[in-house]
Amino acid sequence: MKLNLTSIALAMILPTAVFAQDSVQETSGKYPNAYSSGSANVSPFTQASKRFNDWAISAGAGVPLMQSSDLTSIKGFGAGKNLYGWSAYLSVDKAITHAFGLKLQYDKGETRQGFVNTKDHVATTEGAGARTQYDAISILGDINFSNLLRRVDNHSPFRWALHGYAGVGSLAYRAYRQDAGPVYNQSLITEVKPFKLGSLFAQAGAGLKYRATKSLDLEGRMMYVVSGDDTFDGAGGTSYNGKVNDNPSDNLINVTLGATLNLGKHESHLFWHDPLQEIYYKLDVLADKNQDVEVCKKGDADNDGVCDDWDRQLDTPAGARVDGAGVALDTDLDGVIDLYDKCVTVPGPVENNGCPTTSSSVVSDNTRVLEGIEFDLNSDKILPSNTPILNNAVSYINGTSGSYNVIGGTDTRASDAYNQKLSERRANNVKDYLIKNGVTSGKLDAIGRGKKDLKYPECEPATKCPEWKNRANRRVYFEAK
Repeated sequence: MKLNLTSIALAMILPTAVFAQDSVQETSGKYPNAYSSGSANVSPFTQASKRFNDWAISAGAGVPLMQSSDLTSIKGFGAGKNLYGWSAYLSVDKAITHAFGLKLQYDKGETRQGFVNTKDHVATTEGAGARTQYDAISILGDINFSNLLRRVDNHSPFRWALHGYAGVGSLAYRAYRQDAGPVYNQSLITEVKPFKLGSLFAQAGAGLKYRATKSLDLEGRMMYVVSGDDTFDGAGGTSYNGKVNDNPSDNLINVTLGATLNLGKHESHLFWHDPLQEIYYKLDVLADKNQDVEVCKKGDADNDGVCDDWDRQLDTPAGARVDGAGVALDTDLDGVIDLYDKCVTVPGPVENNGCPTTSSSVVSDNTRVLEGIEFDLNSDKILPSNTPILNNAVSYINGTSGSYNVIGGTDTRASDAYNQKLSERRANNVKDYLIKNGVTSGKLDAIGRGKKDLKYPECEPATKCPEWKNRANRRVYFEAK
């Protein structure tokens, strides 16, 4: 069974196409029955073979507020008092990838704006009021920002997601105005038919989704609708004793609460689907096919699906997934194979089962060395995770009568000269932090040792070690004089 790490990385980025073209094919030469990634499909990527749902129906209702118009729905925005209409939407949704989809959406509603609530059907002397009944159909792009920004792994049951929407469509409406006067009278000011050149409109906004069940999402959404028309609010360009704004276009804010019904028989929708589980599923498919077809001349001692003829790891632990060379997979390259790694996509030390640790300062009574402050690659910036350690160091140093060297180090990447300067900056930044937080400057000396004082000297070059060891070499520690 062969599967390289590039395929894994691609699978985590684009789960819609995860291994859609992954396959096994016979190779010629020394091992005629060997299998590797190629062009012949493991199984065709069809609607039947998908393991996630990608269609949904959304609906919701809310309040449209005329915000940029001659007559407004919000008193503080211009001409009018606080008036509230209603709105509703219905859409058919298609997820293209785990981070992008399309919506065909129908909106219907009625805005109310101005100085008179036209639903009361009473005469007024306050000024003009208006209402606009509208219908709209549009195509919206849907970006799942949460899936673009966050790390996805099989230990993260995400239930919140931030979505962004934008699109265009056709808008039809009828705008009515009620003028001030002793007699109640509403008149039709403007009527626009759908699918005309003048009926084009645009809307954009954001929504926060919550996964209530595997089939139902709840969402709060705010959209900004650009009507592209100066007559949408029903003002008709008429001035009412200086009480009407002079805005060239009538735009509105639509605040809604809604729900999304995810359609399909699978456990998860593509926007909530875990790419790592998809990888493992495809690995199992490949393993099953190898067991069914592959014949090994010398057998398969560790029963990992790779013949001993070309197995580079003959003692693979039972249950471990392997690459084409029979080596147990280590997705995050932290030195802990996936079988034993409790954080498969996040690097961490072996002693913490492959999960990142919250560093803590360590004080040895024998050597009086304080450790635990680590840095990002090519950076001298003190990380937020370091501040508790440094605050403990302030208390420790102030509680002793001795003085200390603040020693900076680096990993083995880059030149000696570059690393020497980087280590000095790291040491000086930590020294400055301690002084600002109450340590007497005379008790501290900053020293840079570059890559000459490694915590893990076997990491020369850096490629010989997992990343957590290289990170431990990028450190600042304290040593009693």
